[in-house]
Amino acid sequence: MPTEPPHVQLFIMDRDDRKRNKNIRLSLEDTQQWSQSLEKLLESKYGLATFRNFLKSEYSDENIEFWLTCEVYKKIKSSFRMSSRAKKIYEQFIKAESPKEINIDYHTREKIKRNVKTPTMHCFDDAQTIVYGLMERDSYPRFLRSDIYRTLLDNLAADGTKG
Repeated sequence: MPTEPPHVQLFIMDRDDRKRNKNIRLSLEDTQQWSQSLEKLLESKYGLATFRNFLKSEYSDENIEFWLTCEVYKKIKSSFRMSSRAKKIYEQFIKAESPKEINIDYHTREKIKRNVKTPTMHCFDDAQTIVYGLMERDSYPRFLRSDIYRTLLDNLAADGTKG
């Protein structure tokens, strides 16, 4: 895949999606709604993709990756798959010095370490809440001020005045 800047990658994705489905259209109004809340941003397919690209460009995508992984994890029905997946999540995000270690307190880390031994769908909830709060207070405001988001808004506004 070409190494385009993140805001260009989004436009490529948008163009490719429109080829497959003519009804998909990223509007200025939809994009402006991302600034209402982190929840609105993450509910949007394009908002989530743009936010992830932004975080990757800052080398700080471990929080969103953990949060999304937890969302998928909570839908697992099989106890065998849940146990296997919980261990992988722990090794990837929770364990000290793990490849994508998230910033959580010692108490939460130890609680999860115990929970993973007999995992439930809620064993990562505390960490997921902490990570969401970190994104809401730190990454999300930076995203709203970023060139990626500002350029996207400007380009959509310009497209709106042409059409």
